[in-house]
Amino acid sequence: MKRRVRMGMVGGGRGAFIGAVHRMAARLDDKIDLVCGVFSSNTEKSSETGRELFLPKERVYGSYEEMFRHEASLPIGERMDFVSIVTPNFMHYPVAAAALDAGFHVVCDKPMTMTLEEAKRLQQRVRETRLLFCLTHNYTGYPMVKEARDLVKSGRIGIVRRVVVEYPQGWMALPLEAGGQKQADWRTDPARAGASFTMGDIGSHCANLAEYITELKIEEVCADLTSFVPGRALDDDGSVLIRFNKGAKGILWASGIAVGEENGLNIRIYGEKGTIEWHQMEPNTLIVRWLDKPFQVLRTATDFTGKASLAATRLPSGHPEGFIEAFANIYRSFAETLDRKLEGDQAAAGDFPGVDEGVRGMAFIEAVVESSQAGSKWVKTG
Repeated sequence: MKRRVRMGMVGGGRGAFIGAVHRMAARLDDKIDLVCGVFSSNTEKSSETGRELFLPKERVYGSYEEMFRHEASLPIGERMDFVSIVTPNFMHYPVAAAALDAGFHVVCDKPMTMTLEEAKRLQQRVRETRLLFCLTHNYTGYPMVKEARDLVKSGRIGIVRRVVVEYPQGWMALPLEAGGQKQADWRTDPARAGASFTMGDIGSHCANLAEYITELKIEEVCADLTSFVPGRALDDDGSVLIRFNKGAKGILWASGIAVGEENGLNIRIYGEKGTIEWHQMEPNTLIVRWLDKPFQVLRTATDFTGKASLAATRLPSGHPEGFIEAFANIYRSFAETLDRKLEGDQAAAGDFPGVDEGVRGMAFIEAVVESSQAGSKWVKTG
């Protein structure tokens, strides 16, 4: 790289959670500079965040439209190269579409849009502009997730028969939104979150992780969504039966009301010859159980892991790596791919989720909601 790539940000001001995570992840490899942003719809709050991040006053904007317009007028190398969108869900599509129209590459938090129709329109825009689009399904950045993917791809566990994936959380067991808690408030508001809370917020991670590791596609779902907390406008718990292509079957559970759970993303993949098991709360470990030999406990940064896992590993064996590092792997791959593209390699591609994964995610969410509303009937995705 001749220089760091330059990032703008929309969202992520005071009181936000994920914006700070994006900024930390983007800085970790020293390949990205944050050069501008609009961090809140409240101009004063946006300015406060800009000061805290030591940005020049003139590079902290009052709206994303103003930012794209002004940044596009600056010389290449001074203007931002891409924008990171870390807003509530309802702003993802308009900001991403405007960024692409202004000629900027995009990193966007998930779910990509509010509806499948929006997702398909955004997909078409990405194809027409030939700009990079990254969707931050950050769990794909963990070293042992990549090891699990390589194990499946190599055929060592045989044909995948069943996938069991879950993401239980307990933080929404009480009606936090009634007290104005910011993160709970927008996530349970259909106008800002979309058609589902659990499936949009964490179930989409489950679906994406299952497809990423197995390279299978979800074709049909049978779902049951529930709002256990009285008065809650969106579901806070959901169970989904899944039919993948190539005959595999799956079970997905996502919940915000599982008292005592933190971020319990877990996945088990059952093949003809072996089983793979990974837990996000113990991310350095991958358990492999074999049909005809003792099971293995694989650890990151050891001689027993493959190239993809080692490439995503940052610390010597025995040192824990986690959420920020996995997020940073997404940003690093995006930055390196963007650098190649800026240098003229229009075919540059990296190991990060993109707009196609965003479309599949929205197809999954809409099919799950449709199935649940129809009394748990089987519904095709897409």
